Amino acid sequence: MKPVTVTFLGSGDAFGSGGRFQTCVLVEAASHRFLIDCGASSLVAMKKAGVVPSEIDAILVTHLHGDHFGGIPFFVLDAQFSKRERPLTVAGPPGLQVRTREAMEVLFPRSSETQQRFPLEFVELPSDHATKVGPIRVTAYPVVHFCGSPPYALRIECDGRSIAYSGDTEWTDRLLEAAACADLFVCEAYFFDKRVRFHLDYQTLAAHRARLTSRRLVLTHMSGDMLSRALEPETEAAYDGMVVRL
Repeated sequence: MKPVTVTFLGSGDAFGSGGRFQTCVLVEAASHRFLIDCGASSLVAMKKAGVVPSEIDAILVTHLHGDHFGGIPFFVLDAQFSKRERPLTVAGPPGLQVRTREAMEVLFPRSSETQQRFPLEFVELPSDHATKVGPIRVTAYPVVHFCGSPPYALRIECDGRSIAYSGDTEWTDRLLEAAACADLFVCEAYFFDKRVRFHLDYQTLAAHRARLTSRRLVLTHMSGDMLSRALEPETEAAYDGMVVRL
């Protein structure tokens, strides 16, 4: 069985703390190549890393904040101008297509009216239900984060591996379900010990660590406060360019 490769193209927060790109995780499997989230800086991150956007089959979105979905208008326009032909599926919470179209109009007026040269499909993921996106299986778990639409943690299964991602959320036991026995759980750790509504801090996550059954845990979406802290040697924290093979 070929390995599934996970590359953190962007591991930062909304404000570029530590000079990092916003959330964008590339997953490369034998059957599919997709992104988990696509923050506003993601197209730059992809091109800096030498990733060819036209080879991406799908974009999976956790929630509709700019640092998680704001790169999609740039991605779509780049695909149009580069004469992409490969189909693209964009899957995420209810309202994803409308919010993407609205963002395109704000950034590039009338761009949402353009007929794409390539098949573009938007898929709204229902909560607590597995959905097929191409050959991969995606389950969305409702979490706690205000963004004007349902926020999700995602569990993705492809090529016999499972990857879970918390998205942005304060602690909820739904994360235990999303990450149950997953090969990799990517989890927000925004602050070290400061409790902020709608976000997860490292100390709260540590308090629940024994309850998580994922095989591997990698922290992401860290603020300047979190990046300045010395963590335990066994704690894995993502950085732009980090590669994990499953």
